[in-house]
Amino acid sequence: MPTAKPRKAPPADAAPVFAALGDATRLRIVTRLCREGPLAMVQLQDDHEVSRQAVAKHLCALEQAGLLRSERVGRERIWALQAQRLTQARLYLDQISEQWDQALSRLRDFVER
Repeated sequence: MPTAKPRKAPPADAAPVFAALGDATRLRIVTRLCREGPLAMVQLQDDHEVSRQAVAKHLCALEQAGLLRSERVGRERIWALQAQRLTQARLYLDQISEQWDQALSRLRDFVER
């Protein structure tokens, strides 16, 4: 029985994720949520030397990229990682890696001839 090929991730799907993670503060937020699970903004602000307003803007950017979701619990908003977006970005990086390996293999074959 033939195995199914992994789904190809279009670059346009991954671009917002990479753009959002290109900022060090946003990358730290994602890393912390990945490590600790859902957190309130107050908890996320403790980890950064930036204002509450700046943290809010970073959280918004991550939410727009599909990396985070938020839920209101009482007076607070709890932020959680959307891991499937990271998986989609990883699929795209895997595709690039595979293409790079194929190109290097073709170059090696050419040089050895």
